[in-house]
Amino acid sequence: MDHARNPDLDPSLPEEPFEYSLRPQRLPEYIGQEKVKARLEIALKAALGRREVLDHVLLYGPPGLGKTTLAHVLANEMNSACKVIQAPALEKKGDLAAILTNLDDGEFLFIDEIHRLAAPIEEMLYSAMEDRKLDILIGQGPSAQTLKVDLRPFTLVGATTRAGLISKPLHDRFGMVHRLDYYTREELTVIATRSSQVLGVELAPEGAGSIARRSRGTPRIVNRLLRRCRDYAEVKGDGVITSDLADACLALHEVDDLGLEGLDRAYLEALCVKFRGGPVGVRTLAAALGESDGGALEDLVEPYLMQIGFLDRTQQGRKATEAAYGYLGLKTVPNSLFS
Repeated sequence: MDHARNPDLDPSLPEEPFEYSLRPQRLPEYIGQEKVKARLEIALKAALGRREVLDHVLLYGPPGLGKTTLAHVLANEMNSACKVIQAPALEKKGDLAAILTNLDDGEFLFIDEIHRLAAPIEEMLYSAMEDRKLDILIGQGPSAQTLKVDLRPFTLVGATTRAGLISKPLHDRFGMVHRLDYYTREELTVIATRSSQVLGVELAPEGAGSIARRSRGTPRIVNRLLRRCRDYAEVKGDGVITSDLADACLALHEVDDLGLEGLDRAYLEALCVKFRGGPVGVRTLAAALGESDGGALEDLVEPYLMQIGFLDRTQQGRKATEAAYGYLGLKTVPNSLFS
């Protein structure tokens, strides 16, 4: 049986309209990712000082950590606009050619899920990124000719949750490559507080901490849980999101103190009980859970379980940790598991 996912805990879902209003506009407003911000700040100041465009940037990491937001922030810092496109939407070479030839000087192009670019379209990007030229084939057969089109200076920002699927030729054409990591509870508390102010919601400090604790290290989830708590506070309380009210709301949505939900718990139970702690392949786990393939588990479940120390991914397969057994309240751990 397929385990339904809580959409509020699915950071891979597109941002909802209200989430756009919560985006920071400038680098100092962007909370978290301090090392990445420090490196980007130097690159921005240097590019502005030389009156050049910013180097192409590749951002990778789990969904919901702010890759799209950071692309817009970089464009704002360079006093430029940012066009956004999903890689699967680029079906033909002409699609990419039309976008690139219409970019203004210094404009940013953000390609999300860049690992999903079709090979012919990816190859078009090589000369566009390196030489600011576009090779366009005119005609067919022996009479076909290649027309070189000069492009205006631009910055490509690529984002992916699967950095390992990006080809080396494309990877090497990015001047900067940065990984975004999960946020700390303190950073998420600040984000929840800031978002509540933007939305005009009264959020007690303890309430912000309760939401942050369950947000799986992900700002997008913070904002979605904040909205659920806002609804609950308006219906069940006096509109103020306190710690007790946030706890009650998120318990109703079956989100525990660690931010785990039904699919996470089912995954751990299958791994620890049915497969005796592993090692086991992700496709086997997916089949046991009624999931169509292992992709959803790899993207949405496993990264956070690894982050909190419940899961090890090895060459032999997935292995449960002792902490995972403790979480499930299981006293018996196979003797060979931690040898």
